[in-house]
Amino acid sequence: MVKLQWGTALVTGGSRGIGRGIVFKLAENGVKKIAINYVENDAAAKDTLAKLKDRGAEGILIKGDVGKTEFVKAMFAEVKSRFGGLDVFVHNARNAVGQFYQPPMEASVEGLQVAYDSQAKCMLLGCQESAKLMHAGGRIIAITYAPGSRTGSWQPWVNMGAAKAALESTVRYFAVALAKKGITVNSVSPGATDDSVFNGLPAEVFKAIKDWNVSGWTPMGRMGTPADIGNAVSLLCASDANWITGQTIHADGGASLMNSDYPLPIQGL
Repeated sequence: MVKLQWGTALVTGGSRGIGRGIVFKLAENGVKKIAINYVENDAAAKDTLAKLKDRGAEGILIKGDVGKTEFVKAMFAEVKSRFGGLDVFVHNARNAVGQFYQPPMEASVEGLQVAYDSQAKCMLLGCQESAKLMHAGGRIIAITYAPGSRTGSWQPWVNMGAAKAALESTVRYFAVALAKKGITVNSVSPGATDDSVFNGLPAEVFKAIKDWNVSGWTPMGRMGTPADIGNAVSLLCASDANWITGQTIHADGGASLMNSDYPLPIQGL
C-alpha cells in the first residue's frame, strides 16, 4: 500500500469501471475527500459513493458532461467551494462508444469533435483550473490509451485515438508549464481491462479479447482490473514520485512490450 499525504481529489468518470477503481484506491491509500464526476448513471454513482465511505473517505457527486466548457469550470468551482483546494486531479472520463466509434472512411467531424472535447479540451481546462487550486506537490493524471494514439489498426477508434494523442501532448506541455509550481502531470495507459468499457461489448467479442490476453499477448496472462489502474495512479500520487512528470506510464501487464510481427511460439512464449 502507498500511503498518500493528500487530502482531496477529483476523478472524472469516477462512478464506474476504471474510474471507480481509481477512486477506491485513492481512498484506501489515505485520500480523505474525493469528488466523483459522472454523466448519467445515478445508481452507479450513489453505489460508488456509499462504498467510498466504507473505505474511510468522504465523497461528493458532481454530475455533468466534461466535454462542455461551462460544466468543467463549474465543476472546479464546486470543488473549491466544498474542499477549499485540490491535491489530485484525475481525468478519466470519455464519451460513450456510440458517439465516436466509426471507421476512418465513415468517421464524422462531429464524432471527432465530441471525442476531442472530452479529452484534449477537458484536459487543457482541467489543468488550468486544478492548478489554481493546488499547492506544490499537486498531482494531475490523465487516463489514456497510448496504443490507440500511436497505432492505426483499431480502425473504428480513429476519432478517440486522435483525441487521446492530443491529450497526451497536452500532458507534456502542462508538465513543463507547472513544473516550477511543483505540480506533476502524467498519463497512465491501461491495457485491456475487465469491468470497463470492454464489458459493454457483445459477449463473444469480450471473450475473444479476454482469451487473447490470457493466451500470452499480455505477458502476465490476464486482463487488467480497475484496481490495477488505481494502484498505478496511487503510485504517481506518492510523495516519492515528485521527480516523475510528463510521462506516459503503461499499466498493462506488459502488453505494450509485445512484438506483433511474429507469432507467440516464435517469440518463445
